[in-house]
Amino acid sequence: MNNVKVFVLMAGLTGLLVALGGYVGGESGMVLAFLFAAATNFFMYFASDKMVLRAYRARVVDEQSAPELYAMVDRLRQRAGLPMPKLAIAPHAQPNAFATGRNPRHAVVCVTEGILHTVGREELEGVLAHELGHVKNHDMLLQTVAATLAGAVSNLATFAFWFGSDDEHGNPIAGLAMAILAPIGAMLIQFAISRQREFKADAVGAEISGRPLALASALRKLDAAAHQIPMQVSPAAAQLALVNPLAAFGARGLQHLFSTHPPTAERIARLEALAARMAA
Repeated sequence: MNNVKVFVLMAGLTGLLVALGGYVGGESGMVLAFLFAAATNFFMYFASDKMVLRAYRARVVDEQSAPELYAMVDRLRQRAGLPMPKLAIAPHAQPNAFATGRNPRHAVVCVTEGILHTVGREELEGVLAHELGHVKNHDMLLQTVAATLAGAVSNLATFAFWFGSDDEHGNPIAGLAMAILAPIGAMLIQFAISRQREFKADAVGAEISGRPLALASALRKLDAAAHQIPMQVSPAAAQLALVNPLAAFGARGLQHLFSTHPPTAERIARLEALAARMAA
């Protein structure tokens, strides 16, 4: 069901792009805007790991400098059938973790210093397994495609605002509304895709570690800490973290719609249900 929802959301992004392309300049306008967005995200795809590590001020570690962490990830990645990723530690007090890299052979798994002092061994294994779940699911590729489509929508909407459509009798109010609402719609769809990938990584990570309740316990601790311990990181990099690192700055109301992470309570409930099925 998770993959079906993501497919529907991706189809929605594509449909929004096609509609905007037709409004602005027909097929040629759509292709030009898509190519521009694709070129930008192509660069981001290959440089994402370095840029994300820089955003978190993380340092790469090896077996000698972090033997326990290395051994834990090595054991889990073998269970998952993955190559050994690079490991990194970010100097943040907030307990959190993320994975980046364009594919399993170029993956990086990063934890903050805070998580190493907050969760127990089994909980940390659950967290690391979740991040390996992202690697196994090729989530960076999916997120890059989603970002490409969302970027193309935003570029087309801007073009429509300044230059209008091919129809000389086009409604300027409709054009203005499209220029404002289309990027918001694309962003909401992109965030919804990110939330679905978190659910999927929770499930795959629980299967890798064999301890869904350990991951649930870690999520409970990390979410509470994220609301109390601020982390200074860009919103673009924040969506990769296990729990929203900007939760301490978050607003209420429409927070769920504009969140890149699903509600922690729902994630925990799903993991508890998974644990019950595994025990049956």
